[in-house]
Amino acid sequence: MAINATASAAKKKELIPEDTYIARCYRMVHIGTFQDEYMGEPKMVNKVRLTWELPTELRVFNEDKGEQPMVIDKEYTLSMHEKSNLRIDLTNWRGKAFTEDEAKEFDVTNLLGAYCFLGVIHATTKKGVEYNKIGSISKLPKGTTKPYAINPEFIFDYDNNFNLDEVEKFPEFISVNIKASNEYKERIMQLEGAELDKQMDAKISGEDEDLPF
Repeated sequence: MAINATASAAKKKELIPEDTYIARCYRMVHIGTFQDEYMGEPKMVNKVRLTWELPTELRVFNEDKGEQPMVIDKEYTLSMHEKSNLRIDLTNWRGKAFTEDEAKEFDVTNLLGAYCFLGVIHATTKKGVEYNKIGSISKLPKGTTKPYAINPEFIFDYDNNFNLDEVEKFPEFISVNIKASNEYKERIMQLEGAELDKQMDAKISGEDEDLPF
């Protein structure tokens, strides 16, 4: 008798309906500097990924958690060049152009908790898979009622918000780039060095206990 292994169809992810939504930025992941490809050529890039929740679009993804907002994210190169996607989106988001002094150094963590209008559209990958994409970002008009925040704010970076456990929780396509980044490798070296120093201090302390005075 044949014992056949079958492949069950993967559950299709529900897409956010194409529309414009009030959205809140609640999550920032600094991926770091790694080698990517731009127009077929290798290039070192420093990337960050921002995630927005749509408080008016609630779904039950997990029965234990009840209704949760649908979310959408976008990855940016950390560049405030006048033609960069980050600067273009931020200019539309705040509804005002940046001066060159303002653009010289912009802290993206300031975006956490900020609201905007997001235009969500559908796009299709080369393999024919449909997915959500941010088509536009704009400032909320004055007087717009902001929905209550739902998801807690989250930051992953290489300073005070570095956590190895969190790296393993990210989707593989994100964690792979994080682990390939210069910042990640440097942070790991720092942690390994601190552990060696700790072990050495413990060894020296143990040796000192054997001294008569």
